[in-house]
Amino acid sequence: MFRTLGGGDLETNGTKATHPHTVTELCEDGSRLYARALRMGRIARSDADAAPCLMEFALLHPDPDDPNWLRPVPPSVALAHRLNPIERKITEQRRQSIALAEAFEPFMALGVQDTAPNHALTVLEGLDRINAALDLATEQCQNEVLSVQPSGGSRSPEKRLLEALERDKPLIERGVRIRTLYQHTARYNPERLAYVDQFTNGKVEYRTIDELVERLIVCDDTVAFIPIREDRQVALEVRHPGLVRYLIKVFEFIWDRAVPLSAGAPYGTAADGITEIQHSIAKLLIEGHVDEAIARRLGMNVRTCRAHIAKLATALGSGSRAQLGYLIAQSGILDREDEG
Repeated sequence: MFRTLGGGDLETNGTKATHPHTVTELCEDGSRLYARALRMGRIARSDADAAPCLMEFALLHPDPDDPNWLRPVPPSVALAHRLNPIERKITEQRRQSIALAEAFEPFMALGVQDTAPNHALTVLEGLDRINAALDLATEQCQNEVLSVQPSGGSRSPEKRLLEALERDKPLIERGVRIRTLYQHTARYNPERLAYVDQFTNGKVEYRTIDELVERLIVCDDTVAFIPIREDRQVALEVRHPGLVRYLIKVFEFIWDRAVPLSAGAPYGTAADGITEIQHSIAKLLIEGHVDEAIARRLGMNVRTCRAHIAKLATALGSGSRAQLGYLIAQSGILDREDEG
């Protein structure tokens, strides 16, 4: 009688009828007994009890002349028996691959035309891949780099400035022009000013403006980089000529309205007691931005932003956030932009 064991094996008279492994991982007993059977031409059936896998994998078969003995199946026969179904599958898969290639062949030329702008848009995931792409683009840059660099929100500004320094120095040494935009708050950042002081070359220019939306880097008129996630761990490499030209126009629009870093402090106090930075905050408050978004766009931390909001509220006599928005709208302080 055969009975099924808990492990899925079969037992007959206390001897295991099988043990789990594949033919490519023949057990030690199986290897030893199969080699012995090949050398001697046969082995006793009782000796094969230690390796029931030999019968399971059809490497032994009963001796037709004596049921107490087992004869080995020649290795070439056993190998062919195992290879034939695999080779049939390979042949079928090759046939399918040829059929697929033939089916798609008419569309290949069309596909090449569609992707002609040489990877016009490439998604870069992870800082390592982003930095590698930036390094390659700056190495290939010959004429000018345009850069929008909002401050604030970075956990390691010193490290980011060091990376920029390592990337900018070779450009300057090659005579490449660099124009960079910061927020006005960069004027009061010692690390940023120390970085700017590294370069006195006339081809390097820095300007500031009250607010910036997001980072942008353009090398010549061939490639641009923009972040596509707030944590800046994913960026878009843009090589489509039309899109790159558009981004350059956006940069030039902001550049024309920015103040050279060498000019005096852009933040003054108007006759109504509202500073320029508070004026910028007021405009963003009216547009519905929360404190964190305002701080990011103006390049300051949230605590400083809230301090300015509190001063603005005091200047306008506001007792609540909702009232502040109403008073800003009624005060006419936002009319300065129209007057300018």
